[in-house]
Amino acid sequence: MTRTRMTASERSTEVLAAATSAFAETGYAATKTDDIARRAGVSQPYVIRLFGTKQQLFLAVLDQVCGRIEELFRAGATTAPPDASPKDRLDCLGSYFGEHFLTDRDLPRVFLQGIAAASEPAIGANIRDHFGQLFNLAKELTGASVSEVRRFFGTGMLLIDLTALGVSDLACEGNPSWATEILTNLSEEGI
Repeated sequence: MTRTRMTASERSTEVLAAATSAFAETGYAATKTDDIARRAGVSQPYVIRLFGTKQQLFLAVLDQVCGRIEELFRAGATTAPPDASPKDRLDCLGSYFGEHFLTDRDLPRVFLQGIAAASEPAIGANIRDHFGQLFNLAKELTGASVSEVRRFFGTGMLLIDLTALGVSDLACEGNPSWATEILTNLSEEGI
């Protein structure tokens, strides 16, 4: 059996995937580059050679996660009819985001880990920049007012929290009653 060598780009992609999973599980501070290397099947020095520091690797993961949110917002915007109101456009963004981001186990948790690690200057600057860009993108794509987009983001953050808590599926019979109540009211509002 012949083994094909991975390119540096392919290996980098594997390390990013392993880092995403590790940071989602244990956060920025508690995650060790040794653990990421093991998950990716490479050496710890190789991880450092690819990304420099653990912080640079975490920033690359955050860039990837926030880039995914941007992709989903742009794709969700295309699902709205041309004559849709700003609220209907936001609903299309939200639905698409829910179907493609909130169903991923790691991405919402990494996003929250980025917010949790915002006291680190470089991480805080990164996540604030991404958050602002996503807020402005939602306004641009939908034509919604600041207050409408603020409400949209508030609801989105609530759903990210519920996803991270493992109680975001309305069909799950094991949800606590408060989670079911929140999710029922959201679905009744069309969110």
